[in-house]
Amino acid sequence: MPKLKIVVTGANGQLGKELRLLSASLPLYDYIFLSEEDLSVQHAEEVNRFFESERPDFCINCAAYTAVDKAESEKEIAFAINGKSPGLLAAASRLYQTKLIHLSTDYVFDGWSSEPLKEDAPTDPVNIYGASKLMGEELALQNNPQTLIIRTAWLYSEFGNNFVKTMIRLMREKESINVINDQVGSPTYAADLAKVILQIINWKNFNPGIYHYSNEGRISWYDFALTIKEIIQSNCQINPIPSSQYPSAARRPAFSLLDKTKIRTVYGVEIPDWKTSLNSCIARMNKKEV
Repeated sequence: MPKLKIVVTGANGQLGKELRLLSASLPLYDYIFLSEEDLSVQHAEEVNRFFESERPDFCINCAAYTAVDKAESEKEIAFAINGKSPGLLAAASRLYQTKLIHLSTDYVFDGWSSEPLKEDAPTDPVNIYGASKLMGEELALQNNPQTLIIRTAWLYSEFGNNFVKTMIRLMREKESINVINDQVGSPTYAADLAKVILQIINWKNFNPGIYHYSNEGRISWYDFALTIKEIIQSNCQINPIPSSQYPSAARRPAFSLLDKTKIRTVYGVEIPDWKTSLNSCIARMNKKEV
């Protein structure tokens, strides 16, 4: 029996690289990892040609424009990559009977909730990045109702640029740093998310729709920074500041905590605590440095 074929777009991003790392230990499938150079997901002809030629069983769409502040002045590019592209992939997936798993974000919400956000909570993005990702969700589901969307938050990994790597660098370079303490959520270790995606692919039934996934816990960016400091045993002074003292081009949602009940129930997902996963990631980074 032929192996299932899995295509991963955005293969050079944090999640794409974690999926590639994990794929080596799961040779049950044939994987095709695609960077933007390999396949321009913004062009319908290219996407259709690829799907027609390869006929993948699954497509994991990790391709995204993630520069949140830059998106405010690069609206067109953000909407092309985050908005239009998922719609094109969904249309091709429907045509060639491919199951599409598309990655989205907590930024589709306005951040005013006080309860963990369920999948059917009203969406109302406060910045261009969030609006472009919401458009991507809508077009994906419109063009292929069998799409599975995973919204995640505060993604980090040993790969790429992220909060954890930035904090470690700043704590080594500076005696004191300021970190926002009035934005609440839970981080997501990309390696955990990669495992969940492959668990979904391996599950007995494919149940499309929107799902939320992040690690367990409720913290602020300041709490996150304090724990990083503790793990790397830094002497850097960390000062809590409100968002108003850290001006940025794009507004951020103040509350990003996601309710993960649905993904737990439908796909039997076990979700690690954020501290456990942070320790795992930093241990892996330290191993790399040795």
